[in-house]
Amino acid sequence: MDFALSEEQQDIVSAAREFAQGEFPERALEFDRNETFDLGLWKKACELGFVGVFIDEAYDGAGYGFFEHCLITEEFWAVEPGIGQAILSTTFGSELLGLFGTDAQKQLVLPQLVSGEAILATAITESDAGSDVTGAATTAVKDGEEWVINGSKMFATNGNLAKYMLIFCQTDPDHPSRHARHSFFLVPTDTPGYESTKIRGKLGIRASDTAELALNNVRVPLENLVGTQGEGFQELMAFFNRTRLHIAAQAVGLARSALAEAVRHTQARTQFGAPLASFQVTRFKIAEMATHIRAARNLYYEAAWSVDQGNVDHGIIAMAKWFAAQMAVGCAEEALQMHGGYGYIDEYKVQRLYRDAKILDIYEGTKEMEKTIVSNTILR
Repeated sequence: MDFALSEEQQDIVSAAREFAQGEFPERALEFDRNETFDLGLWKKACELGFVGVFIDEAYDGAGYGFFEHCLITEEFWAVEPGIGQAILSTTFGSELLGLFGTDAQKQLVLPQLVSGEAILATAITESDAGSDVTGAATTAVKDGEEWVINGSKMFATNGNLAKYMLIFCQTDPDHPSRHARHSFFLVPTDTPGYESTKIRGKLGIRASDTAELALNNVRVPLENLVGTQGEGFQELMAFFNRTRLHIAAQAVGLARSALAEAVRHTQARTQFGAPLASFQVTRFKIAEMATHIRAARNLYYEAAWSVDQGNVDHGIIAMAKWFAAQMAVGCAEEALQMHGGYGYIDEYKVQRLYRDAKILDIYEGTKEMEKTIVSNTILR
């Protein structure tokens, strides 16, 4: 068993780290305070080959796996979570399109994501349909040679910036199975009836765009159905089995950053005539953080590597996602605690990490849903 990265993978990590360290820190506080982002950073990341590395070479991607994407994700989030999310979320939905889209759909969208010409987003959640995605009430109804979409969506990442949107819609409301009522559609966001509103006041990852969508008689051709009618739920679960890997990597990156901030502060800060880092209580916390980070990384390494080998184990993926997310939240809290009052003001990065961390427990499946998945694989 070899836990070492290949030379090529090490080069990917080094390049991602160098880019993030060189570009992110000076803009991080500005983006967080103003809830803005400079798309020039995204375009630069595309030019350097960091975006959509898992996209097949046939569609201008690098043809790497989800494991390599996770390596880049971890490095970006280890420098600045909000910016990392703003850049790498621009392909959100390409995983599903790559699995279930037609060649024409993939040829249209995927090369533009890699080159920085377009952003893809995916709209799933609704005001009354969160963890229970089968409760999604947005409808798509056939009308001649078109599908007509009506409804609304919440918390759509990049909903204000995307050129294309994958929308999860109810197409077969009378089917006896709740898991066979929905389908996905590829919708250009300049289609009449598509309206997005920026959601402001988020707790964290404030550089990343989030939108509420209103869909009023949005018409798309029949060929914009992605995958098979009525199989949207199964397609969504396959999609999550890829994207949850990214969340685990995000969590490890954020936790690494929290640990680094804690080490830096406790070595410099003196109380009772000695550095905070000299006290056993501090040293034990640092040891626990480092151990939890290593454990979470090993979990997501196994999960991502397995997916790339064709073994999609949703139980291990769920373990990696919830454990890494919970670990990151805990590390951020401990790091802030070690900063004392300084950790409570936004001039100190640890305060931002504390706020950014919580989303990891929530999006792409709450920790409660992940634990349900894990327990269901054991208690059959």
